[in-house]
Amino acid sequence: MSLNVTRKIIKNHLIEGKMTAGGPVAIKIDQTLTQDATGTMAYRQFEVLELPGVKTDLSVSYVDHNTLQTGFENADDHRYLQSVAAKFGVYFSRPGNGICHQVHLERFAKPGKTLLGSDSHTPTAGGVGMLAMGAGGLDVALAMAGRPFTMTMPEVVGVKLHNKLRPMVAAKDIILEVLRRETVKGGVGKVYEYFGEGVESLTVPERGVITNMGAELGATTSVFPSDEITLAHLKAQNREGDWIKLVADEAATYDRVIEIDLAELTPMIAKPHMPDEVVPVSEVAGLPLAQVAIGSCTNSSLKDLFTVASILDGKTAHPNISLVISPGSKQVLQMLAERGALAKLIKAGARMLECTCGPCIGMGQAPPAGSNSLRTFNRNFKGRSGTADAGIYLVSPETAAVSALKGVLTDPRDFGVISLELPDKYLINDNMIIAPSDSPETVEIICGKNIKPLPPSMPVGEEISGRVLIKVGDNITTDHIMPAGAKILPLRSNIPAISQYVFSSVDPDFVKRAQKWGGGVIIGGSNYGQGSSREHAALAPLHLKVRAVITKSFARIHLANLVNFGILPLTFADEADYEKVAEGCEVRVKVGDLSGSVEMLVDGAVIPLTHSLSERDKDLLKAGGALPYTKKILG
Repeated sequence: MSLNVTRKIIKNHLIEGKMTAGGPVAIKIDQTLTQDATGTMAYRQFEVLELPGVKTDLSVSYVDHNTLQTGFENADDHRYLQSVAAKFGVYFSRPGNGICHQVHLERFAKPGKTLLGSDSHTPTAGGVGMLAMGAGGLDVALAMAGRPFTMTMPEVVGVKLHNKLRPMVAAKDIILEVLRRETVKGGVGKVYEYFGEGVESLTVPERGVITNMGAELGATTSVFPSDEITLAHLKAQNREGDWIKLVADEAATYDRVIEIDLAELTPMIAKPHMPDEVVPVSEVAGLPLAQVAIGSCTNSSLKDLFTVASILDGKTAHPNISLVISPGSKQVLQMLAERGALAKLIKAGARMLECTCGPCIGMGQAPPAGSNSLRTFNRNFKGRSGTADAGIYLVSPETAAVSALKGVLTDPRDFGVISLELPDKYLINDNMIIAPSDSPETVEIICGKNIKPLPPSMPVGEEISGRVLIKVGDNITTDHIMPAGAKILPLRSNIPAISQYVFSSVDPDFVKRAQKWGGGVIIGGSNYGQGSSREHAALAPLHLKVRAVITKSFARIHLANLVNFGILPLTFADEADYEKVAEGCEVRVKVGDLSGSVEMLVDGAVIPLTHSLSERDKDLLKAGGALPYTKKILG
C-alpha cells in the first residue's frame, strides 16, 4: 500500500487500533518534552506512578517559560525540575539554553520518530519529519511511563507547495495563508502534511515555522518529509547519523489536498484577536505601531534573526517603536554574537531579551494601553500580551523589522532585497544541557513550598447535578479559562492558588460563584479550549468541583485533558439547544454508563447530549481520571 509520511510513522508506531480516520489508535512514543510551566505537574504525576525512571528513548525537561523571577516560586520550581530530571533519567535544559521547540529542533528531533510534549507547539519538530504532538502534562507523564498515547486517527490533509517564495515573502506567510483558508478550528482531527516541489526550497527552520503555527489550526500536528534539506540541517548540527530518508510514496493519497503557489504569495498579517484573521499586509499598511517584538518559538531561529540584522544593519528603530528581540536558543545568541549580527541589532536600538518565550506568553514587555504591537509570535488572543486593549498583529520577521524602521506597518517588499548566507556548520556547545544522574538512587527530589498536591480525583457517577457556573461563546481559548502572564504563571505548581484565576479575564465573579454553589457545570460554544495545551485549564476547574463541560464542540487537547482529570466532556446533540441553557440554572445530567444516550434536564425540559468518548475514555472517567486508572493497571 502506498503511504504518505504521516501514515508511515503511525504504522511504524501503532500498538492498538486501525488506521481508519476517526477511530481510536494507540501509538508508541519515542521522545517527550516538557517545559517549566507545565513540567512540574507532569513530573508530580509521574512520581505518583512510583516508577524508577522514564521508559522513553529520550525525555527532556526545558526551562523557558517562567524565567522572570519576581519571587521564590519560579526559582523553587526550577530546582524541583532539575532534581526530578536527574533522578528519573530526563535531560535538563537549563534556564538560558533556549526555547524548548527551537532547542529540540536543533539538538534532539529525529525523522521518523514520535514526540509528545506538554506544550501545544511541540509540532515544530515536524519540520524534520517527526510526528510531534502537543498534549496535556498527564499524557506526557504516562508516555514517560512507557504507556502508549491514545488519540483519534487523524485525517491527513496534503498541502502541495508549488514554485518558491519571492524575496521578502517568508515561511510565516505560508502558514498565515493556510490559517486564512482553514481557520482556527479547521484542523481539528487532522494532520497537515506538506509536499510538492515547493518543499525543496524551504530550510528546516522555515519548515519549523510552518509546523509550529499549525497548532493554531487546531490540528493534531503538521509534518514535512525528511529529505536532503533535512540532512543538511542535521549535518549543520553534527547529527547526520540521526537522518533517514522519509518521503511519501509516489502513489500516496491524502484525504484532501490544498494547493499553494508560493510564487503568488504576498506578505500576510493576522489581525486581532485570532490567528486566522489574516489579510495581506498591503491592506492595512500604514497602521501606527508602538512596539515590535521579534522571537518566540515560531520565529527565533538563526535564519530569522540574521534576516532581521541584515534589515536593521546601519539603521535605527523609529523613535516611536520599542523594539524587543528574543533569540530562540543559546546557540542562536552565541552565533549572532560571533558573526557580528548581535552588534547590528544592538546598534539599531533593539532591546535584547533572554532566550525564552517572554512576551509571547505575557511574561513581560506588555505594550502601552490602546496601542498596536507587531509580533512574530503565533497567538494574538485578546489580553494575552498583558495589555487588555492592545491590538496584537502577527507577521513575519521581514515585515516586523522593516516596520520597526518605519514606525508604521510596512510591506517588506518596499524595503528591497537582502542578501543572506547561512553557515554550513552551527556552533555546538551543549554545556547547558545536564544529563541525568548515573546514580539516581542518591538523588533527593527538592520540592519547594510552592508545589502543592494534585486535586483529588472524582469518579463520574450515573448522574451529575448542579448549576451552570458560566456560559461562554465560540473559540474560547485556554487563555480565557486559565490565564497566563507574569502574575499567574508562577502559580502553575500550586493548583489551589492558581484556581482563583479561572475565567478571571472573562468573568471576575466566576470563582466566587463556583465556591458558593459547590461546583457545577460549564456551558461553551464551538471549539471550546483551543490554544495552549495547559492542563491547568482542566486541573483548576477540577479543584473548583466542575463536574462537566457541555459545548457545541471541543478543541482536541483540552478535550483529552478534561477526560484525563475526570471532568465529563459532552456536546449538544442539536447545537440550537445551546440557547436553552443559561448561567445559574439548575441542571441534571443523566449519564448512565455512557454507553447509551445522555440527557440533560433543564427546568423540566429534556436536552439530548452526545459525546465522542472511546471505551478507554469511559473507563478513565469512571476511575476518576487517567492517573488512578493507570496506577491501577501498573499494579
